[in-house]
Amino acid sequence: MVVKYSDYLCYSNFEIESFFMSTFLFDNIIFGPVWSRRLGESLGINLLPVNRKVCSFNCIYCECGHTPSGGPAVDFPEVEEVKKLLGLRLQEMKRNEEYLDSITFAGNGEPTMHPEFPRIVDDAIALRNHYYPKANLTVLSNATQIGNPRVFNALLKADLNILKLDSAIEETLFKINCPLGNYRLTETIQLLKRFNGKIIIQTMFFRGSYKGIIIDNTTENEVNAWLATLKQISPESVMIYSIARDTAVQGLESISQEELEKIADRAAEIGINSQVTP
Repeated sequence: MVVKYSDYLCYSNFEIESFFMSTFLFDNIIFGPVWSRRLGESLGINLLPVNRKVCSFNCIYCECGHTPSGGPAVDFPEVEEVKKLLGLRLQEMKRNEEYLDSITFAGNGEPTMHPEFPRIVDDAIALRNHYYPKANLTVLSNATQIGNPRVFNALLKADLNILKLDSAIEETLFKINCPLGNYRLTETIQLLKRFNGKIIIQTMFFRGSYKGIIIDNTTENEVNAWLATLKQISPESVMIYSIARDTAVQGLESISQEELEKIADRAAEIGINSQVTP
């Protein structure tokens, strides 16, 4: 399925050092299972091309590197191909008596940008129910597509609907996530509230600098704003973690387990449970 790149991605002001610069790309549609810090034994579904990153964010910490700001049409995998490959892998795992905690939409960018994402979610749920009914159906998303009713309803079907919020202050969010296109944090927060708690917020806490700009979402002001926004969204829980892999830019530092635990304690004080991974 070929879709014009410009139909989904806009140019950003973020400087791209190299069009195809990346630290790591998944080279298959179905990958794993791999051990996930947050999800256990996870079988991944990559709905993006295997040779390039396609995303509506350009996060400076992304393990897949920079998001190209232009280029050829995006060749998304076909719905039937994803269904076939996922079914074959689950069948093989079941035959070999392999354990599985999660079937996870992740990969080389933002999975909900696939134009047939809702159909693929339905196929994955049916296959999960047949082969591994106790496994979670998980989506890792940056939440940029939740204004699309089809995407919104598909995310509601996930057992673990995990959506990104790296800062509740727009200036900081733009420094960290470098969204492409017409992104507004206030609008995103209102859309996150529409899930009525059927949502897990994931936040990467770190500090550092890039091109002389200090970036730190661990300050008192940042954490206070984040907590206030969590109260508005009222998620099932939050996943908080720090940098553990190579990043798209240099100069970024992970924070300690102790610092993450302190942030989690503050979330607990307002009634929100946290899963902490360093």
